[in-house]
Amino acid sequence: MAALAAASLVARASAAQLAVTPELSDLQAVLDQAADGDEVRLSAGTYRGPLRIAHRITLAGEAGAVVAGSRQGSVVTVTAPGAVVRGIEVRGSGRSLETMDSGIFVEQSARDAVIEDNRIEDNLFGVYVHGAPDAVVRHNHITGLHQTRISEAGNGVSVWNAPGAKVIDNEFRYGRDGIFVISSRNNLFSGNRFSNLRFAIHYMYANDGEITNNVSTGNTIGYAFMFSNRLVVRDNVSERDRDRGMLFNATNGSKILGNAVIGGLQPGERWATSDSRAEEGVSQAEAGTAAQASQTKAPRLGPEKCVFIYNTNNNRLENNWFEGCEIGVHFTAGSEGNAITDNAFVHNVNQVKYVGTRHLDWSRGGRGNYWSDNPAFDLNGDGIADTAYRPNDLIDRVLWTAPAAKVLINSPAVQVIRWAQGQFPALLPGGVVDSHPLMSPPARRKLAEGIRP
Repeated sequence: MAALAAASLVARASAAQLAVTPELSDLQAVLDQAADGDEVRLSAGTYRGPLRIAHRITLAGEAGAVVAGSRQGSVVTVTAPGAVVRGIEVRGSGRSLETMDSGIFVEQSARDAVIEDNRIEDNLFGVYVHGAPDAVVRHNHITGLHQTRISEAGNGVSVWNAPGAKVIDNEFRYGRDGIFVISSRNNLFSGNRFSNLRFAIHYMYANDGEITNNVSTGNTIGYAFMFSNRLVVRDNVSERDRDRGMLFNATNGSKILGNAVIGGLQPGERWATSDSRAEEGVSQAEAGTAAQASQTKAPRLGPEKCVFIYNTNNNRLENNWFEGCEIGVHFTAGSEGNAITDNAFVHNVNQVKYVGTRHLDWSRGGRGNYWSDNPAFDLNGDGIADTAYRPNDLIDRVLWTAPAAKVLINSPAVQVIRWAQGQFPALLPGGVVDSHPLMSPPARRKLAEGIRP
């Protein structure tokens, strides 16, 4: 074979190494002729795609090795179980969402495939794991499209029906979502960094997964979990994401532990157009407010909600830190059976927005949560406030339903109503009460170094 003759062969115990230079006319022929266990190693230079890896080989690159696509279809397609793509810059996929054009497309047959240490740029989708069980995507730098509408961009890594697939220690910038998973199970997403995206991690119809030690900065929404059960969401950070730090919609039986959502003032330009807003969990009224903020260029506090809990049941929320948002937690739509204890709600404009008439006690086993605006005493020194904490009252409920009433907030009549509620608790509406609020916050998860975009 002429192509193989152009590659130098270094014998190994059970495999071979094929060293390839850019002058080689047919890289695909080398990949087709390589045997299972071989390594095809690319020297610095540009190689033309598309390429297809149909044997259990390693395609590796030295510094400066680039595989450039033709802007049609995927650049590298992996079909072989156990195949590895390592150390290559991959760019130039097509732009068709329908055909899932990707930098690296991992087909269902490629069980245990490994995609690692690559730089993946200027592709519609970065890596698409399309049904490949136990595939691993790790230590990659993935930069998506950023000169197009979000609705026309793909995700950094998409995972569809790939049980056991792992996405670990990658860096994501631009595109639609950093990681999008749908119809899968037992996945691990850990140690990833996200910026300038719609959602950092977007979970849909995927159960029994672990989402740990990820950092989201400057995205529209940090972590969105929808229609998924038995998740472990632990030690993740959302720093100055725009609309939501975390969002739970029909997420049940999960453990949400040790996460931190940190907000603050953000420039009005971040609310520039409706297209840049998240497509889920944002109302038309909120979109209008955002558009107005962008026109005035006025800084705005964000996230609007540290955490949004909607139709979400039987979860544990413990040791989380929610700080600097317009609303600490928005809790609504019949969410029941949730244990919410040992969390810190710090300097949010409104600590809780609860839409409902039931009485909910956010304490368990004699411990509740820390509330930075709770002017309580602890006379016996046990670390638990002597009186219960109620984040909302009747006036809050009026303001939620009739925002124009804010002009009356400092009127004598409103002050009398609030005084009366304090003196006669029976006047209080249903809502959240913390019967054992903490006097000091639990330990805050330390923010990772160097996470700002």
